[in-house]
Amino acid sequence: MENLKNKKAIITGGGRGLGKATAIAFANEGIDVAITGRNEAVLKATVSELKTIGVQASYAVFDVGNYEEVKTAIKNLVTELGGVDILVNNAGIAAFGTFNDMDVSQWSQIIQTNVMGMYYVTKEVLPYLIDKNQGDIINVSSTAGLSGNATTSAYSASKFAVIGMSESLMKEVRKNNIRVCTLTPSTIVSDMTIDLGIASKDSEDSVLQPSDFAELIVAGLKLPRRAMLKSAALWSTNP
Repeated sequence: MENLKNKKAIITGGGRGLGKATAIAFANEGIDVAITGRNEAVLKATVSELKTIGVQASYAVFDVGNYEEVKTAIKNLVTELGGVDILVNNAGIAAFGTFNDMDVSQWSQIIQTNVMGMYYVTKEVLPYLIDKNQGDIINVSSTAGLSGNATTSAYSASKFAVIGMSESLMKEVRKNNIRVCTLTPSTIVSDMTIDLGIASKDSEDSVLQPSDFAELIVAGLKLPRRAMLKSAALWSTNP
């Protein structure tokens, strides 16, 4: 079993929801964590919580869809952490609307954030992992990336793209002892799913929770280095 203590992780979209739950789970394993997002107040609060667990924690405010911001922020975060071993590409946005009714700019923004943002961040972190000849990249897709539905064309397109990009990257960097895992969770209670009206804070017993997602990531990271969780779909037991 892989020892995670003292490893260094960067989590995009780490201030709340799935990202925050993952950051807390990492901290409980002794992993130093840097989180990113666009709401500084939320990031500060989460970093304060992480530090009470006894790990090094920091944050950076930037838009993953802006490559110039990504380049500067990732370099600074790696310097602050003293390296990087794990990247969790969690940042993403969603909106629902019919193919014709959704505004072109909104459709484009979903692709820019969910696909290009993941590409930008990974592109900047990957050289550090290659230099170490070891690392882990966890990319968050969705069941919407496995099956399209009415009114989800933009979101599904972005999450389908994430799966293709992740699988291609996985086959490229296995030789560098870098594990790339693609996760396709179904609905999880988070700020985003609550805002979209597809989950409720009161649905703890019937809908996946962020902590369930975080436990899966930790379990995958603990596998011996010879083993790699290529992909995993997390579903609720209640239909």
